[in-house]
Amino acid sequence: MTPSKRPRRPTEGGYARGDETRQRIIAAAVKLFGEHGFAGASTRDIAAAAGVNAPALQYYFENKQGVYQACAEFVTNELRDRFAPAMRQANDALKGDGGMDALIDAFVGIQEVTLDSVILRTHASKKRLFVARELGDEEANVASKMLNRRLKQPLNKVTLALLARITGRGADDPVTRIRMLTLKGQIMPFYHPPGACLDVLGWKEIDAEKGALLKANVLEQTRTLLNSWRIE
Repeated sequence: MTPSKRPRRPTEGGYARGDETRQRIIAAAVKLFGEHGFAGASTRDIAAAAGVNAPALQYYFENKQGVYQACAEFVTNELRDRFAPAMRQANDALKGDGGMDALIDAFVGIQEVTLDSVILRTHASKKRLFVARELGDEEANVASKMLNRRLKQPLNKVTLALLARITGRGADDPVTRIRMLTLKGQIMPFYHPPGACLDVLGWKEIDAEKGALLKANVLEQTRTLLNSWRIE
């Protein structure tokens, strides 16, 4: 996949309408790239889904590669913005003297944002499918590499730092890293509903009420485990 040129912008006076059109194209493209992959999603189909004519894609993005790059940036930036408050809380807890409870609250805060993204944001499934294709090496890894560099690496770093302070083990200690993975692993059964978790739970879907129940239980388990590992 070749790098795209810098996207064009509308002339003065048309920025608001141009940005709205650009975002509409990106939203349609994320869905279609997720469902059909880069090769399977045509620019004609993306334009039709966005309610614009085909030349509009070339106007805003130059080519299909440009559309895909914009989708990757959109997904990455949206996730970074969502985690930003929890990341600030975590860094403040690590720098401050709020004690063990502040460190545990910060870790639970990051877990809460992840749960909200996975369980309570139904529209996020389109973005997850877009990224899942990249993680499965079906695409050029534009989004997954961007996510790893801009979000996952900083998030893992601060999560490990919190665990190290809570447990008294080093961030490089294999036990610390195993514990981080197992805490994150509590969320994985609910990552791709509908699936096996729905059969086990006897549910047809995860609505807002059921999602809140799942979230409360996972956060309670997380806090219980962290308290059991904490050093005084």
